[in-house]
Amino acid sequence: MVCLPALSLVAQKSAPNSLQVGAPFLMINPDPRTSAVGSAMTGIAPNVNDLLGNSAKIAFAGDWGIGASYSPWLYELNNDNTQSAVAYLSGFKSFNGKEAIGASLRYMSHGTVTFRDDNGQQLSNYKPREFAIDATYARKLGDHYSLGVSLRYIRSDLGEGTYNGIQQKAASAVAGDVGFYYQNYADHIDFGNRYCWGISFSNIGSKLSYSDDDNKKTFLPMNLKIGGGYTFVHTTEHTFTIALDINKLLIPTPPQYELDDQGFPTDVIIKGKDPDRSVVESIFSSFGDAPGGFKEEIKELTFATGVEYAYREQLFIRAGYFYENELKGHRQHASLGAGFRLKPFEINMAYIMPTDGTMYQTRTFKLGLLVNMYAD
Repeated sequence: MVCLPALSLVAQKSAPNSLQVGAPFLMINPDPRTSAVGSAMTGIAPNVNDLLGNSAKIAFAGDWGIGASYSPWLYELNNDNTQSAVAYLSGFKSFNGKEAIGASLRYMSHGTVTFRDDNGQQLSNYKPREFAIDATYARKLGDHYSLGVSLRYIRSDLGEGTYNGIQQKAASAVAGDVGFYYQNYADHIDFGNRYCWGISFSNIGSKLSYSDDDNKKTFLPMNLKIGGGYTFVHTTEHTFTIALDINKLLIPTPPQYELDDQGFPTDVIIKGKDPDRSVVESIFSSFGDAPGGFKEEIKELTFATGVEYAYREQLFIRAGYFYENELKGHRQHASLGAGFRLKPFEINMAYIMPTDGTMYQTRTFKLGLLVNMYAD
């Protein structure tokens, strides 16, 4: 038998609360700037890395930009042979002040994994890896709002060999994003405070299959994000931005199954809905399929909020918080970060500190460099 524990991300009958997805690396934010504000992506001023959160924002991000970031992942749990990391490259170019195109590459390495048989004997070493390649088009629909669409190819290579007699394989999928963004300025205020809001649907696409069994396909982390922000311009030298994002996964909530005499789940659903659905059906039914009703649906929301202070648009100090209910994944962390900009160059860093008291996420450091030719 050869397998990889990450394959347990496929929905299981024994996991009635947390939502299960494939290619979970798509839920990791590699951008240090927005990571520092709790991953509240919508309300922060646009730049090249907005290809991640809401692609419509790049229509307001300036003339052109390129960015690169790197983040060790779970490094406190890694040994010398299993160094995991996430790398991200992005770029965009605008045309005629109204349109913009962009592309990005997300890559995650899980280091080296040693496979063993049931007796603990080493069978082989394997290097799991995942990546996503995006192409984006955004267009201003007016002076203050824009629309963006992205097409994404995803490949998730997490294991090899057989598990319970089923051959494991790399999974691939095609998905898309759609985003809408609005920003304006409070002209009645001397320095023109900026406010914005946006909505985006991400990773809407085909299911992933990690095996030859067509009945064991899993959903991508299809997501709805709604957020906004407000920038207080105290003087031309000092600005403060507050931002908030609310996210909802658009995938089935595992139902509650009837148990047999030995306490094992059967195929009989006593609460909730059958998770074997199409992508379209899943999107619309995900707002009312939780076995715990409306209260459980609310628990599936995640909240990201943060603040950014800018001095002369050159020095940045950031802080934020991310919250996910303990029954729905228990991702909870505080974040701090800083940035320095000498146009057109900008360097950002973030430090993520888990507050949930679990081993889900260890402390993480993220570093990024970007070149963004901002509009004057």
